[in-house]
Amino acid sequence: MPGVAVEMEQPVEPQSLKKLSFKSLKRALDLFSPAHGHYAPPDAESKKIRISYKMHAEYGVVVKNLNQSGQKVISAMQDNKTSEVLALPGPEGSADVQSGAQNALVVPPPIQPRGPNQTGIPFRSTSGALMAAPGSSERNQSTSALMERIPSKWPRPEWHAPWRNYRVISGHLGWVRSIAFDPSNSWFCTGSADRTIKIWDVGTGRLKLTLTGHIEQVRGLAVSTQHTYMFSAGDDKQVKCWDLEQNKVIRSYHGHLSGVYCLALHPTIDVLLTGGRDSVCRVWDIRTKMQAFALSGHDNTVCSVFTRPTDPQVVTGSHDTTIKFWDLRYGKTMVTLTHHKKSVRAMALHPTQHSFASASADNIKKFGLPKGEFYHNMLSQQKTIINAMAVNEDGVMATGGDNGSMWFWDWKSGHNFQQSQTIVQPGSLDSEAGIYALSYDITGSRLVSCEADKTIKMWKQDENATPETHPLNYKPPKDLRRF
Repeated sequence: MPGVAVEMEQPVEPQSLKKLSFKSLKRALDLFSPAHGHYAPPDAESKKIRISYKMHAEYGVVVKNLNQSGQKVISAMQDNKTSEVLALPGPEGSADVQSGAQNALVVPPPIQPRGPNQTGIPFRSTSGALMAAPGSSERNQSTSALMERIPSKWPRPEWHAPWRNYRVISGHLGWVRSIAFDPSNSWFCTGSADRTIKIWDVGTGRLKLTLTGHIEQVRGLAVSTQHTYMFSAGDDKQVKCWDLEQNKVIRSYHGHLSGVYCLALHPTIDVLLTGGRDSVCRVWDIRTKMQAFALSGHDNTVCSVFTRPTDPQVVTGSHDTTIKFWDLRYGKTMVTLTHHKKSVRAMALHPTQHSFASASADNIKKFGLPKGEFYHNMLSQQKTIINAMAVNEDGVMATGGDNGSMWFWDWKSGHNFQQSQTIVQPGSLDSEAGIYALSYDITGSRLVSCEADKTIKMWKQDENATPETHPLNYKPPKDLRRF
């Protein structure tokens, strides 16, 4: 027919699921919001509220009555323009405006307003009534929702001296996977994929002892502060207790069904905690070798654990992206944190504050204890799998990634003040730059990293650095991601 456009059927091309989803979203937006590109139509009621709030902000008084259209009537006072006296309204039901003159309020000369109205003349309502005092019960309650919110000031980070690598120790024949310090701070031990545990002198970095006994890589180490014991765990499902006076295994703890990935000692009671690929954190009595609890609830590998003397006494992180707080009396979950989107491979408890940080490939997050309230994300993203993290009493947190990046953070503000890239051992591949374990010594002045190039690197702060030579390059966050 003439004048009628005939629409031809077009062949439907195969489309991706993402494209179809976006089409569906656009269709829904067009259906429910036909004018989504334009401003919303003006609302007379909200305009009244905004004007009332503006009057209160500029003149210290609230408009009682406005006409239906919300117009501002700015006519000057007819009786006495030069008077500095405002007559307040009288009691309710009074028709005579001047009857409120006995409650006259002396106000300073009108201040030049800051808005588009530059007249500086007090406002009247159209009915002739003057404006109510700020404390009046007539104030519209909904104006409190329009109050200006003062932007919260993000804490400015403290200045920290940059850290530098001052020693590289080689001796292992495989990836170095775990580390623990002696309570006396005279030596530290490292576990490796070469199935050995080596003990090194802290001051000189020399090898003191090599222990053999595991038949797979050693993933977890802990040294007791109350006994002369060291504990190790590995991919061979074994958890061993070493007597450091005899340098041999005196107990083994059997029960894990797969590799054991993490290990921690309770600070006050003789209890050992291990987590592994069987998705369970097991609680062992050190002396009797008995399993006290099997803390089950995670859906995937338990790869990080730490303990505290008070509730929650056990905190575990897992590949199922959750962090769980456990009640050690009943062996049950207290709280489950679901803030992360990727595996929680590392956690660090602050040595003095009631807070901890957890690291995942999506973000590093800080939480409060004992309730587990979310504080904030760190202000940058390392954008790699983070295998290890540690924090000292000075508030310097270090995180090590799979790509060999070592980042240093200010604990209080979450500001990343240093980024360094590890240098692989000559002869190693560039892909062997991963950092698998980090630990500060007992004083917090030295940091030790265990790496995929079979070396152990020691770090300390630059003694010659000052805020002038290494200024703090900090910009407060504009929009902070909540999760």
